[in-house]
This record gives sequence, C-alpha cells and structure tokens, in this order.
Amino acid sequence: MTHTTTSTAAVSAIRNVRPWGGEPADLHVADGAIAAVVPHDPTAAATPGAVDGKGLLALPGLVNAHAHVDKSWWGKPWVSYGGEGGVAGRIAYERAHRDELGIPGVDVTLAVLRESVRTGTTAVRTHVDVDLGVGLRGIEVVREAVAALGGAVHAEIVAFPQDGVLRRPGVLELLDRAAAAGADHVGGLDPASIDRDPVGHLDGLFQIAERRGVGIDVHLHDGGELGAFQIELMVDRTLRAGLQGKVNVAHGFAVGQLSGSRQADLVAAMADAGITMTTVAPIGAAPLPLLALREAGVPVGLGTDGIRDLWSPYGTGDLLALTTQLARLSGLRYDEELVAAARVASADAAEFVGREVHDLVPGSPADVVLVDAENVPDAVVRAPRRALVVAGGRVVARDGEVLV
Repeated sequence: MTHTTTSTAAVSAIRNVRPWGGEPADLHVADGAIAAVVPHDPTAAATPGAVDGKGLLALPGLVNAHAHVDKSWWGKPWVSYGGEGGVAGRIAYERAHRDELGIPGVDVTLAVLRESVRTGTTAVRTHVDVDLGVGLRGIEVVREAVAALGGAVHAEIVAFPQDGVLRRPGVLELLDRAAAAGADHVGGLDPASIDRDPVGHLDGLFQIAERRGVGIDVHLHDGGELGAFQIELMVDRTLRAGLQGKVNVAHGFAVGQLSGSRQADLVAAMADAGITMTTVAPIGAAPLPLLALREAGVPVGLGTDGIRDLWSPYGTGDLLALTTQLARLSGLRYDEELVAAARVASADAAEFVGREVHDLVPGSPADVVLVDAENVPDAVVRAPRRALVVAGGRVVARDGEVLV
C-alpha cells in the first residue's frame, strides 16, 4: 500500500516567539535546522517563508522516549479491554488478538504517529515487537509509516522481545538480525520474572550490542531487591563492555521503591555506568526519584508507553499532558522543578533519539512547538493546545490540524 502526505513548505524563520518563556526572539531556519536566534525586531520586514509566532511561548519539539507505535488501534472502532491482567496475561491476550486488528499495520501506526505530531511530538524512541509470530515485519511497518510522514517525526527503533527472549528459542537470533538490519537498540523484558534467567538474558543482549554496535533498552517491571539486582547486573555488564551511555532501563520501578542509602547507592552506580532511565509516569506505581536521578547525572526520558492498545484503552499520545502527570506524581511545585519536567520531555531527551542537541539553539533541528502560555510552568500545568508544530523546518500541525 502506498501512503502519501501533504507537502508543507519549509519556513525561513519563526518570528516573535518566546523561547522557554524568555524575551521575544526570531528563530532563523536553514536546511531544516535552527541557524540563528536573534532578538525580535517588530520593525523588521518579514522575509518570504517566515511564520508569525504571535508572541507565543516556544518549546523544543517534544520527545517521546518510550513508545510502542506498532501496537495501537488508534483510529479504529472502539476495542473493548479483555483478557487477564499482569504482564504475562497482557502478552498472551495481545498475541491472540493483534492479527484481527491488523497489528502491526502501516495505517494504524501512521494514525497514532499523526496524533502524536498534532500534539507536538517530533521525535520518538519506539519499541517494536520482534517475535516468532511477526518476525521483523513490525520494524518494516514502522519505518514505512515514519517515511510516509516525510520527516515530521524522527524515530529510533528498539527491537523489542515482548514475548520473552530465552523462553522463546530463536528470539535472540531475531534480535541479532534486527540489529544487523539497522535497529538502533535491542530490547529486553524482565530478565528474571519473564525469562527466569537474568544472567543468560542480559548476556545475550550485551553480546548482540557489542557485536552490532547498538544500544540496549530493557523493560524492567520487577520491583524491590529483585529489580535492583537486575540493574546491578546491567551496571556491571555496561562497564565491562564499555557501553556507557548506550544502556537504558525503562520503568525501573525498583528504583522508586528503594529508600535511603540503598536507593542513593544504586542511582550513583547507574550514573557511574552511564545508564539512563525512561518512565511513563504510571499512576499507582512508586514514582522515580526524578530530581535525585537528574542531580546524580542519570538522564531521564518520558514516554507514553502504549497508546490505546490491547494492553490498555488509555493514552492519547499527548506528551505535554503526560508531563503534567509526571510533575504531579513527582510532587513538583516550584517553577524550576516544573521547567525541569518540561526539559525531561524535550531538550534533555536528545540522547534518547540519537541527537546531540534538541533545543531552541543554533545547530539544533528546527523542531519547535508554540503554545499560548504565560511561561513554562504554566505550560506544564495546563498543557494548552499546540498552536503550531514545526518539524525539521516545516509546519506539520497548526491549531490542532495535522498537515502531513
């Protein structure tokens, strides 16, 4: 099936905006990147291709650091939740019903990506299921959907073994094939509680990462000391393999459940190994110690997890609204804390999508979101409508309408 997008012209400048709530400025754009940021001169004539920012607050494009864009049934008629609870129950139910919904499919993946663009997401790290049933087809589907958006979304792909690794012989080989074919990371899932062999599970992932030069991103729901033990295994392997900065722990509920010096020591060990974390700000789980992680030098990314899929009917893809949830669950109230939450969802997440810089500064991709807000804390607390979304120097959404 061939998918086409509406062509949107490149902009030469985004005039009269307030980057991070600062003084009015003009963002000059060239070749899809921010070329210069200069004070706004209201008397200067607008150049061809310039966009009037109308004094709105400007943020960098939002970065979804933990998504599953291959799983969603967004845009289809309502699918009632079913099956048994828990990770194992959800895996089994999804495997039994995904085919009847056309999952993975380009159309459904494109639908959820377009909704993400509408609300300001311009870059995503997405886990894509790789298993004995679907093989590598999900990765091909996601790549086709991303390509159909013509640069509106930059995507990094994690080859993700949702159904387990060692308990499904042949999955390690699939992950290796995915890495050889260009996947940016290989994933893992609860090495202890799903595969019952955390050492073997992690050894397999690290061998692929070393051989193929890719990153590792492990879903870790296991809590308490069991979860902490697995993080310690990852710390040890990361240091021995020289993979600092290339290993991520997703969810990592154990970190939020530990207390006192035990938590502080684990966080310090993660920082020493260059291990990052991603959270989906889940309700009902012990929140990660967000400020302590950032202070220790452990980068934290924010993601949506699944969006309206067979795991849960919840999720809208609106990362700014999720930033509000992250801030509330983390007990953030001071202005500087709310700004930090906005940075978690945007500029500070650059490394989660393979970028050196993702901000409103020269040299950054021209990914910009405009909102009608007094300042950044106001934007985080209210998550106002996205008035304009620019990706790679092109307007891709305006006043709630997706243009790609």
